[in-house]
Amino acid sequence: QAQFVESGGGLVQPGGSLTLSCAAPEIALDFYAIGWFRQAPGKEREGVSCISPTDGSTYYADSVKDRFTISRDKGKNTVYLQMNSLKFEDTAVYYCATCFGLEPMYDDWGQGTQVTVSS
Repeated sequence: QAQFVESGGGLVQPGGSLTLSCAAPEIALDFYAIGWFRQAPGKEREGVSCISPTDGSTYYADSVKDRFTISRDKGKNTVYLQMNSLKFEDTAVYYCATCFGLEPMYDDWGQGTQVTVSS
């Protein structure tokens, strides 16, 4: 499986913003549906967003709709997740992976990046 490298996490106050980056040095991300997933302590991993490789269609979990935006930069071979209006419940380790809707294509995960929303 391709190795994904997530970055951009950190500590942010409620209402703040962060942008996460997903890189995969071994593959061209343009050819794949790439998604973001997250896992909070004591909870199962859940799908957050996914962007298709063809028409750029995007999918979002209801909990993040209108707050998060997924996008691609072909030149940088990177997929981003812009997160605005962050809430306490957004605290989780965020992972990127190939996706089908809000489901991962494979159960194979990188190290992820920690997002902590705290006052």
